[in-house]
Amino acid sequence: MSASAGTPASTPARAAAPTADGGPLPWRVRVAIGGGARVLRALASTWRVREVGRDGWNARRAAGQGTVVALWHGQMLTMLSHHRDLGIAILISEHQDGEIIARIAHTFGCATVRGSTSRGGARALLALAGALKQGTDVAVTPDGPRGPRHSFAPGALVAAQRAGVPVVGMAAHVDRAWRLKSWDQFEIPKPFARITVAYTAPFAVPGRTPAEAAAAADTFAGEMHGLAERARAGA
Repeated sequence: MSASAGTPASTPARAAAPTADGGPLPWRVRVAIGGGARVLRALASTWRVREVGRDGWNARRAAGQGTVVALWHGQMLTMLSHHRDLGIAILISEHQDGEIIARIAHTFGCATVRGSTSRGGARALLALAGALKQGTDVAVTPDGPRGPRHSFAPGALVAAQRAGVPVVGMAAHVDRAWRLKSWDQFEIPKPFARITVAYTAPFAVPGRTPAEAAAAADTFAGEMHGLAERARAGA
């Protein structure tokens, strides 16, 4: 299922940077990424996706307003594929494994903002806030880049508070998938998988300072954890 018709694509944020050590990825890795991305796109074309509760985010996109979108690290593939036509920018770490993810994200039509809201966070937060003020939707994995799985770091809320925009959470239920033995149990839906994606209503971040925004992390984490059940119920 492709993105909803009539919702405008946002302006991409800056493109991916080189690897953390300043050098390019080895050619074998680049070839593998290119081939793997084609396989993933072919696989994703077989998935059947249903949405629950996206109206609030759609209204903001129709008005050209940027939104912070929060998703779990292990569901990046599902979410990047399903929202590939929306011009979303995604925050990805500057480590070499982040560069691999960034290149795959580009094949799904996503722009990237490189950095972390926990390490060297000031620069990443400024980049996110700048993109949001231009009307670009920005995706953040609050449990990335290293976990623990489904923990909620407050960086997404701080970025939203600085830009004066709300946060929309999303989570998916997949009826059949391969799950990697990684910290995030990275999820690859199997051919012809049925997927239900649930969204929170836009969450207005309270407070006027980063500390006050961060204090709402537990509240929004509860919203995110409830999404999995909503997605499962909507399947």
